[in-house]
Amino acid sequence: MWYPQPDNVVTVKASLPTLPLPPHDARSPLTTDRLLIRPLAASDAEALYVLRTQEEVMRWTSKGEIDPNIEATREKLNHFLPPNDAKTFNCAICLKDSGKLIGMGGCHLYPAEHGWPELGYIFRKEFWGKGIATEFVSAWLRAWEELPRSEREVNVQKNMVNGEGAVQEHLIAITELANLGSQGVLLKAGFERFREYEEKDVSDPNKMVQLVAFRYFPVSRNN
Repeated sequence: MWYPQPDNVVTVKASLPTLPLPPHDARSPLTTDRLLIRPLAASDAEALYVLRTQEEVMRWTSKGEIDPNIEATREKLNHFLPPNDAKTFNCAICLKDSGKLIGMGGCHLYPAEHGWPELGYIFRKEFWGKGIATEFVSAWLRAWEELPRSEREVNVQKNMVNGEGAVQEHLIAITELANLGSQGVLLKAGFERFREYEEKDVSDPNKMVQLVAFRYFPVSRNN
């Protein structure tokens, strides 16, 4: 049966990472000068709880508040563990020398509400301003571009697509307008700023939050 699409949605065709994504046990860790980027594990819950109880960190998340207890952190973590790894590509971000977990990041929504895969990341506040986020995003993008791809028809919001019909693959990242640090990271990694908009604040539906959308056009490294 055919159902009409909402007025703000358009169907496009693009080459995108094939679903299901490779399972955790098939994903190789990545290393950079300072980082070990590996699949998340259930044993990361305690370290993630430390991260997700830093108010300065959670201020910039859609949740907008710290986790009330470690059970809430485990619930969040489970969104990215098997079998949910079939549609997420989120990673533990650790210091290479010690293995200490200092962040989490990657594709946490595929597809996101707007239709494209979406990148996000958070880091412990002690590691802000050191170039670590840029180091992570640059390495993670290479891994994303190495994933197998297939041609797919996808429904995306009209204001989140560059063109019509057959289009170039998009990877989206969204930040608050006031989060200049994260915007700088995305620009350094090759994203382009293309849209500002507002929507209801998830942490307080009585308020509106100003958002900025960035897009990146991956180049498949499997050709």
